[in-house]
Amino acid sequence: MSENNKKTVIPLEKPLKGTIKVPADKSIAHRAAMLASLAKQKVLIKNFSSGADCKSTLSVLEKLGVNIEFLSENELIIHNKEGFKEPKETLYAGNSGTTIRLMSGILAGSDFTSIITGDESLQKRPMGRVINPLKQMGADITAQDNNTKAPITIRGTSLKGIIYNSQIASAQVKSCILLAGLNAEGVTVVREPFKSRDHTERMLSYLEADIEVEDTKVKVKKSNPEAKPLSIPGDISSAAFFIVAASIIPGSEIIITDTGLNPTRTGIIDVMRQMGADITVLNQRTECNEEVGDIKVKYSELKGITIGREMIPRIIDELPVIAVAATQAKGTTIVKEAEELRHKESDRIKAICLELKKLGADIEEAVDGFVIYGKTKLRGNCELETYHDHRIAMSGYVAGLASLRPVRINEFQWVNISFPEFTQMFESLYQ
Repeated sequence: MSENNKKTVIPLEKPLKGTIKVPADKSIAHRAAMLASLAKQKVLIKNFSSGADCKSTLSVLEKLGVNIEFLSENELIIHNKEGFKEPKETLYAGNSGTTIRLMSGILAGSDFTSIITGDESLQKRPMGRVINPLKQMGADITAQDNNTKAPITIRGTSLKGIIYNSQIASAQVKSCILLAGLNAEGVTVVREPFKSRDHTERMLSYLEADIEVEDTKVKVKKSNPEAKPLSIPGDISSAAFFIVAASIIPGSEIIITDTGLNPTRTGIIDVMRQMGADITVLNQRTECNEEVGDIKVKYSELKGITIGREMIPRIIDELPVIAVAATQAKGTTIVKEAEELRHKESDRIKAICLELKKLGADIEEAVDGFVIYGKTKLRGNCELETYHDHRIAMSGYVAGLASLRPVRINEFQWVNISFPEFTQMFESLYQ
């Protein structure tokens, strides 16, 4: 392994202080690019994500004939005047589950054949959860491993609306079906056991598609999104690492500006406040149908809590760094009914438990989560693995800042999937 791919994290001996702006929200950026490509006129997107996953979405759209013009590093125009064209090569989604699952919904109703795949990690992740409902809509799809794994071959055909009662609260499953529903005859309805993140519904509504939302039920009819400018807020999942770090490093006080505050995503704020974190939201407003504001975080003493099924969909990406916070909280933190964590970029339950144990955390693995007994001093002086998972890598970095001795993180380059500026932004707060 190249030394360039190893990161040494030196424990902090002073507080985090300052103001930062985290990169654009990845989830919203994916959807902005895809929905802009469904409009017939040019669409301007401001503050687009620089992460590798969103670049995978742009690459897939370009191979489908979409014209993408960058005005600056994070501002672009998308124009798909003549509609999607049959790709001349396999579509490559990289490490992005959002790209492969949502594009499958769009491609299912096309009039051509396409194959979409991803890297080694993505090829291991479950795809049956989107393939099965698309087949119910009449889609002609085949995939590896009994139609559960990429590569996915999609022979575009005419679709019909369905009523789909999802067994899991998954924004990717819901969004895939809704995007297919935009090109399906009749009405498409998705119901979830709990409300998952709702960026797709909000953007479709903002772009004046034919959509109705009622609690955990979403209904869409055949329609084309309007061409309206889109602005992407800062990613609260990226902000989560700074929220936790400022909460556990004594004397810290930071402000994270222009951050998305969609209620389906602010579980990190709710959970950290339950643990006793000092978090204030300033300058709250609405842009492109999404809540946005500034988040002020000050160090405070944390306490252990229990996190169960209803909260899990709102913090699924933040649980690795919440686990780091729990090691610094007095008492017991229990995370349960979070089986979905085993099916992300890595088996995050196993990864969290293995790596935090190396640091000296008192943590027990469960089938559906973990139990952490705090407060513990993290020893450091060890090597952490990332499991090809950007969130495990960044959580390890935050743990390293709060450790007694330096920590080395192997394959730290996975951070670039979502947050290339991560280390530089942290360093700006403790220079």
